[in-house]
Order: sequence, then C-alpha cells, then structure tokens
Amino acid sequence: MPEATVELRGITKGFPGVMANENVDFTAYRGEIHALLGENGAGKSTLMNILAGLYRPDSGDILIEGKKQDFHRPADAISAGIGMIHQHFKLVDNFTVAENVALGHEKTGFLVNKKKMAQDIAAVATANALELDMNAYVWQLSVGEQQRVEILKMLYRNARILVLDEPTAVLTPQESTRLFDTLREMARNGCTIIIITHKLAEVCDVADRVTVMRRGKLSGAAQGEEINYQNLTSMMMNENIKIDANVPRGTPGEDVLCVKDLRVLGVKGTVAVDEISFSLRAGEILGVAGVAGNGQRELTEAICGLRPAEQGTLTFNGRDMTRESVRRRIDEGLAFVPEDRLGTGLVGNMNMADNLLLRTYWSKEAGKGMNIDYSKVNAKVDEAIAEYDIAVGNKKAPVRLMSGGNLQKVVLARELSLEPKAIVAAYPVRGLDIGAMEMIYNLLVSERDRGAGVLMLSEDLDALLKYSDRIMVLYRGRVMGIMDKAEARIGRIGMMMMGTTPEEVAKIEAVSHV
Repeated sequence: MPEATVELRGITKGFPGVMANENVDFTAYRGEIHALLGENGAGKSTLMNILAGLYRPDSGDILIEGKKQDFHRPADAISAGIGMIHQHFKLVDNFTVAENVALGHEKTGFLVNKKKMAQDIAAVATANALELDMNAYVWQLSVGEQQRVEILKMLYRNARILVLDEPTAVLTPQESTRLFDTLREMARNGCTIIIITHKLAEVCDVADRVTVMRRGKLSGAAQGEEINYQNLTSMMMNENIKIDANVPRGTPGEDVLCVKDLRVLGVKGTVAVDEISFSLRAGEILGVAGVAGNGQRELTEAICGLRPAEQGTLTFNGRDMTRESVRRRIDEGLAFVPEDRLGTGLVGNMNMADNLLLRTYWSKEAGKGMNIDYSKVNAKVDEAIAEYDIAVGNKKAPVRLMSGGNLQKVVLARELSLEPKAIVAAYPVRGLDIGAMEMIYNLLVSERDRGAGVLMLSEDLDALLKYSDRIMVLYRGRVMGIMDKAEARIGRIGMMMMGTTPEEVAKIEAVSHV
C-alpha cells in the first residue's frame, strides 16, 4: 500500500446558514492522481481550501505524512509541502517567468542575482518536464504556459502535494493532454496530485482514485474499473441519471440568423470580432468552440444588441437588425442566455416574478396599460417553478439568494416562454452540477426540435460534439472553420482553436495517417 501523504479526519466547517463540510474523511496517497468530484455546493472546494490553509476547520484533524498540522494561513500549508493552483491564475503580467516564480519566496532577498535565480528555477522546471522560457514575460505566454508557471511556483517551494481547481477550464484539448502528461510524470516522481473538476470524461481518463462528495458529506469513492461515468454520476446525484450518448440530429430549415462581415470592438477599443460571417438555421444547434477571450462575448452581445457593430450586417428572419434596439430583437423572436447569469441575465435584488417580467413587461400578457397584473405574473411564476423544477424557498425573496443552477433555470424560463425563433446561449451550463447540466442541454435540444435555431457557446468539447449539429471554431475573433457534426473531431477542433487553418489541419491529418 502506498504511503498516505494527506489525511483529513472528521473535518467539519460551517458558514452562516450552511454546513459546507460535515465530518469528512479524505485520504490521498503518494504518487497518485486523486480526483475530487461533487455537484455545486457539495463542499469539495471548502475541503481543499482547508487543506491549503485558506480556511480553518471548526473541528477535525489535518495530517501530512503522518504529522498533525494546524494551518493558520496559506504560508503554513506551503511550508508543509502543499500547493494549491486556483482556476484564476495569480501572476504578474509584466514580470518574467522566473520573476513570477521567485516572487514572495523566502530565498528571494533584497538583492537578486537574476541569472542564478533563473538557472535554479529552470532546473526545477526541467526535472518536472515543464518546458518554459524563464525570460519570457507572462503576457507573452499562452494560457497553458501560464498554468505551467503556476505549477512551477509550487514546485520551486518544494510542494509535494498539488491541488488543482478546475485545471482544464480554459485549456485547448492539446493543452489539457499535455497538462495531464505532466501530472502523470509528477505522480510517478512521488508527488500527490489532487484535482477538483466537473469533467467526468477527464476523471475517467486520468484519475487513479476518486472521492465523491454530496451536500457536505462523503458520498462514495472509486478506483480502478469502478471509475466510470455512470457510477460516478450515481454517487454525485444519489440517483441514476440516464445519460443518452446519442442525441439525434436536428432537421435544419431556412436561415434565421445571418452574420456577414461582422466587425466588433472590445472594451479596450481593439478588434474583438474580425469580419466574420456565418448563418444559423432553424432546427439546428450551431456550437461555438474557442478558448475564452477570442471574441465570444463580443459576438453574442453584438447579435443581441448589447454592443454596436462597427462593420457588417446582422439579418434576422430576412430583416436587417444591425442597428435595431434590444427590444425590437426580442419582439422578432430572439432569446439570449448570457454567460453572466446574475450580472447580465437577472437583477439580483429583484424577486423571481419581476425578473420573469423583464422580457414582457410592455406586453398585454403582463397587464393593461401601465398597470401590471401580478395575479397573472404569479401564475407564470408557479408554472415556471413546476416546469423547470426551480427550487425557491420564498418566491418574494431576491433571486441573488438562489443557487447557480436555479438562477439559470429562471433565465431559461423567461427566455423560452415566448417560443423564440433563435436562441443565443453563452456557456449555459458553466458552473452547474451534472443534473442541472443535463436538464438545460435537453431543454435546448427540445427548442431545436421545436424549430428554433440555437447558437450554443461552450468550453466543453464533449458536450459540443454530443449536442451540436454543426460546430464553428473561433480564434482571435475570426472563424477558423465550420464543420458538420460527422466531420468534427476533438483533435481537429483543438488545432483550429490554436489558430491552425482547415487546410493546415488537413495536411497534418494526412501526414499523421501515413
């Protein structure tokens, strides 16, 4: 039996009104990749934040390599050999790789021999198969390279236990593969790797053992052949969810949305969408793939009227909507599910009834003249709660008190209520548990089958391949290619996400098949 490097015994941690962890036991061994799974609010992040010294438990013990620890701050955990790499990197853009790694390290004094420092850091990088240019500035690095800098920071501090929070959320498939190759090598060298992730396919591929949490408690564990999609899903949800691997294709009709030579500026005044053209057909899901920050937000906001187009045209149902108002687009049958469900999709301090009114308050359905008929509105609220299985304790309470999954259901209930002709869904399942994800994907498929065109942006390539009829790849504001579902492959999409043209992809595939 390998040596246990991390032992959490009877960990309990509560916040006002919430018991995040309740008597949780967790063990991770030397030389393994251990996945920590659980739906939203399961308590997995709290548990790892306790291990990393960000929180102190109300009760319970932390043992590292058999020795009891009492962490008062993250520095105590780092001294004990624990390094946590958060989803949002904590790097200084204008510093070099070596400077970022050394920043805040106890070895770094007032006077620094930069050459010697870079050599020492490079030696650690080489020993752990982390290829990096020590003199490159962080702003010059890809997202995957920045993540390697974060890993190197922890290794330079002699971390033997690495905790990674959603490590592939912003990586291309190729970068994800390379990351996991690196983690496997580190595990072979004796490190303990703990990953927090919601991507079950990755867990099944890379994890040696899995611990599942539900509602602050341990729900189960798996290793070896027990690590499979259905088994882990059952433990996460405490019920067997039917996973349909084969989603029937839609029956595309006429174009409902045509984008031609569209050019849109970002918040800094630079070109974010660079003269792109595509069409969305009725009865299809057009998936959009791309690493975050390649023009996705600006594209969706321009389509929905939240950001002006500098150039090009947007045609909806044969009508030019390029300069039309948001309300006119709504009246024509355009629905929008934004990526920021609370900041853009809903008004947090308003209740569910008022949020459902945001799309129809000017219509006859809401009342007569300037008077809103709240008896009608409240009836709609009850219908939405029943149809979308929305958990809400007090219907009059602000929606900001609701969970992320229920907030997304409120947005969908409002946007789909008038049977739109086109739906722009930007990352509709981001941050949701698997039960809410399956429900929302099924809703979008139902809308497609009803005849709506669905433009769906997602970071999950498995979901895009499963639910899309066609897939469009964005890179630096340009369309790298649009492919039919039958032609789409993760490797092919991944190369386009990194800027490879379809012609170059074809040449690479031809050579690789020889």
